[in-house]
Amino acid sequence: MTSLPTFSSSFLGRCETVGTLLGSNAGVMSLDVNTEETLILGASNDFASRVWSLQDHRLRHTLTGHSGKVLAAKFLGDSNKVVSGSHDRTLKIWDLVSRACIKTIFAGSSCNDLVTSDGFGSNIISGHFDKRIRFWDTRSESSANEISLQGRVTSLDLSPDRNYLLSCSRDDTLKIIDLRMNQVTGTFCTGGFHVGCDWSRAVFSPDGEYVTVGGGDGTVFIWDIKKNKVERQLKEHNHSVVACSWHPGGSMILSCDKQKKVILWSDF
Repeated sequence: MTSLPTFSSSFLGRCETVGTLLGSNAGVMSLDVNTEETLILGASNDFASRVWSLQDHRLRHTLTGHSGKVLAAKFLGDSNKVVSGSHDRTLKIWDLVSRACIKTIFAGSSCNDLVTSDGFGSNIISGHFDKRIRFWDTRSESSANEISLQGRVTSLDLSPDRNYLLSCSRDDTLKIIDLRMNQVTGTFCTGGFHVGCDWSRAVFSPDGEYVTVGGGDGTVFIWDIKKNKVERQLKEHNHSVVACSWHPGGSMILSCDKQKKVILWSDF
């Protein structure tokens, strides 16, 4: 069984475990927290998604039905609905009240990541192994639109104002897409940056002015969006960095590599 620790950061610069989320039987591929910050959602390689309570760290829901690894899951609109994306080439929408799948969407390719682009639970954007980003209206059965990239899509992230979408792909580039025009407005790449795996996660900073991603050599890259230049390269990992996350205040970054080493960066 895979356990998922939760941490708090002390003023002495140390991270202390405040709880462990149990229940997953394989690697946890993505995490999401509901808007009320009471529940945490995890997508797992054991073909399931799970919901835990943040207050007591208890497992509340186990969502099974995919026939492949679940690579991404997000709360959809409110805390009672979840959307998950899987290697089985489907997206599934779940009702947590009835604990049942209420809709299955055949996406045509393995889904490596997804985001929900509005607060009402009607719009989903998914990134796929076939190098496409697909846009879905949950009230329809087919994709409303799609954008083709030059590499397998490994991650998606929304800007704080939800007007821009950040993608990471295996052609070793990050791209920013203006969702109002469905056009790529920025491409970020640099010498030495290589995407290390099919689930490398890139993210916006909380103020929307920077993008961050980990490289295959263990370097964490921070780009200034307006200048389109690398602002910082953080070097401490010895293995491929698969995920980064900003502190909500923008003062710290957490990075995790393939060998389960997690680093908290500040004053960078």
